Amino acid sequence: MKAWEATVRKTQAAAKKRANTIFGTSYGIGGNAEENQNDDQENDNENHASGEVYHAERFLPNGDYYTGYWSDNFPHGFGKYWWTDGCMYVGEWFRGKTMGKGTFSWPSGATYEGNFKSGFMDGEGTYTNSNGNTYKGSWVMNLKHGYGVKEYPNGDKYEGEWSRGSQDGQGKYQWNNGNYYVGEWRNGNISGKGKMFWTNGNVYEGNWEDGVPKGNGTYKWVDGSFYVGNWSRDVEEQNGTYYPSNSLLETTLEWDPQEVYNNDLKDCVVCPIEKVPIWPSQKKLAVWRSTKGSETVNKPRRMSVDGRIDGAVDKDLGRMRLSDAAASLPYIDRRTGNEGDDTLSIHTDGISNRGSPLILPKTVKRQGETICKGHRNYELMLNLQLGIRHSVGRPGPPPSLDLKPSAFDPKEKYWTKFPSEGSKNTPPHQSCEFRWKDYCPKVFRTLRMLFKVDPADYMLSICGNDALRELSSPGKSGSFFYLTNDDRYMIKTMKKAEVKVLLRMLNAYYNHVRAFENTLVTKYFGLHCVKLNGPAQKKVRFVIMGNLFCSEYMIHRRYDLKGSTFGRLTDKPESEIEATTTLKDLDLNFIFRLQKTWFQEFRRQVDRDCEFLENERIMDYSLLVGLHFTEAANDDQTPPGARTPVDNVNLECDSIPRLSRADVDQLLLDPAGWASIKLGINMPARVERTERKNEGEFQLVGEPTGEYYDVVMFFGIIDILQDYDISKKLEHAYKSIQYDPNSISAVDPKQYSRRFRDYVFKAFAEDT
Repeated sequence: MKAWEATVRKTQAAAKKRANTIFGTSYGIGGNAEENQNDDQENDNENHASGEVYHAERFLPNGDYYTGYWSDNFPHGFGKYWWTDGCMYVGEWFRGKTMGKGTFSWPSGATYEGNFKSGFMDGEGTYTNSNGNTYKGSWVMNLKHGYGVKEYPNGDKYEGEWSRGSQDGQGKYQWNNGNYYVGEWRNGNISGKGKMFWTNGNVYEGNWEDGVPKGNGTYKWVDGSFYVGNWSRDVEEQNGTYYPSNSLLETTLEWDPQEVYNNDLKDCVVCPIEKVPIWPSQKKLAVWRSTKGSETVNKPRRMSVDGRIDGAVDKDLGRMRLSDAAASLPYIDRRTGNEGDDTLSIHTDGISNRGSPLILPKTVKRQGETICKGHRNYELMLNLQLGIRHSVGRPGPPPSLDLKPSAFDPKEKYWTKFPSEGSKNTPPHQSCEFRWKDYCPKVFRTLRMLFKVDPADYMLSICGNDALRELSSPGKSGSFFYLTNDDRYMIKTMKKAEVKVLLRMLNAYYNHVRAFENTLVTKYFGLHCVKLNGPAQKKVRFVIMGNLFCSEYMIHRRYDLKGSTFGRLTDKPESEIEATTTLKDLDLNFIFRLQKTWFQEFRRQVDRDCEFLENERIMDYSLLVGLHFTEAANDDQTPPGARTPVDNVNLECDSIPRLSRADVDQLLLDPAGWASIKLGINMPARVERTERKNEGEFQLVGEPTGEYYDVVMFFGIIDILQDYDISKKLEHAYKSIQYDPNSISAVDPKQYSRRFRDYVFKAFAEDT
């Protein structure tokens, strides 16, 4: 510690002398000594070739100190870094990032020893708090995630599964008094099925919720007597029977289960999770830059350990480091061309033959045309909003997850007449008279509850004062798409055949999404029909879905991936790709790299979803992927929650809401931000650029180049209503004569599922 204090005093004194020299308040020997020291460090930099790794000692201008291997103004290799606040890291570095094995220590005496990745505690490691609190196990982005053992200062111990920093899954918790619990956990609480063992020999086995028995369970005494029934803290919900042992048959047959809550569980309290004052990835790294040769780099930049420039210190995003590449670091360079240029170009230093630079938009135009009065579909929009308000607002019994088979009957549909003057059940309106049909309303009401959709918010999004927006052109199927003003919901018109498919598979769909919370298949919230009065008697059927890309992040790239090749190319140069352009399989030039546990969950869920679709004879679905490049976020962007007002006159100039760079970093650094992360939603990841070889066998997924970018990912399986009917069989037969049968989309569902999975598991990989 004395050596550390001496180093801090030395570096702080050097920094002070340097500051005095710059501002002209000191011209003595001290100032010359500092200049000489600075010159020595600059000369040291200039005496080594670019990319050369050498041992160096750096007294950084803010008082920090580094000793170890160095390359191109970055720690690179094994080294030791001291911060002036007392934090210290000793271990492996890669181009300015803690990467590999190392030890991080806090001034309080707490330490972490283990693996690091991109500045985060990630991999196997041990954290020891100053109070004796110890965790040894798996980490993901600073959070306990996977299998681990935690020992608490009071003698308690937990051994089992963790998720996002808290106990989740199967685990055993043993208290210092000898009592222990074995079973399921959720979000740090005892929840699910499990057993509690007391030192006196008594045992409770059954359901738990928030740390106490809730639901069916059995309490057994060591003498053989037991109590079976429904458990709850609420006395009115308790319902059970006490069975005494043979030796107690002559005694009372009554027993109050409240004794377990009031006495047995009184000392069985789980210790809370400790709070870390600052994470290693939040520590800033003051990077030394030579002042010779260029006046633009006089000011040393201050970077976080994971390589991000601190925007509060240096607002300039020029040559911002994105991520570690195999040979060099990519950076962002603002394009300064003609006035009104709205793109950012991400280049890479020293990387040759890797295609054009990645050009990203700075702003994104809001999709679609607002349906105002006079629009050809204005009355249809009014009808739709009136019908939704009627369907959702109609009183009824609270939805139950256990639905009767009759609720899924395709004949379970209800017509409502909407006369212009209004009726007993409908309000007067300015549109033409129409009829409204609800398909399987109980099922969709329950699905909305299952997907945690608040009825009031749902109604406000679709039926509020804001108009819907119609996308500029129909999809390949001829369906039209409408977006709500808040982008949360997408409304798609449907053919009669698609409605039949959805109704046919609705029971299986409901069971699937109920069983798998992280399912990637499209979320459906309602199925309806509008029948317009008049000679044509036109019917418009439509389904309401969740919008996968409803996010505060700007989506820079979007891909629609099927695993087929015929017609799967947009053939647009990089400079012409807009944020709303949907690219296809042959346009894909990235491998999506997910952290290990996320990748494993992704593989499992894709297998489950494809098995479900295969069983329902569905094909032609695709994986929709959206990418937000984190380092392309600008400081002048709209703050979170502040949406650009809609201007009906010049709507196309409106930008979609998005996060600032600081907000993006905060999500990735703050473990509380993990609450918004799910499989396919707000997922921090990396993408590695690829290139296809022109010679030899054709490549659906190109070769990795070692060029990485940090992203936030969104993905889900869409278009799941295409049955392998006679038209698709004929299409398959016709195209198979002209083209390779494996290259076309119209194939048997089993073959389609296998090909889709093979392709997706090549495009996605584990981030090593």
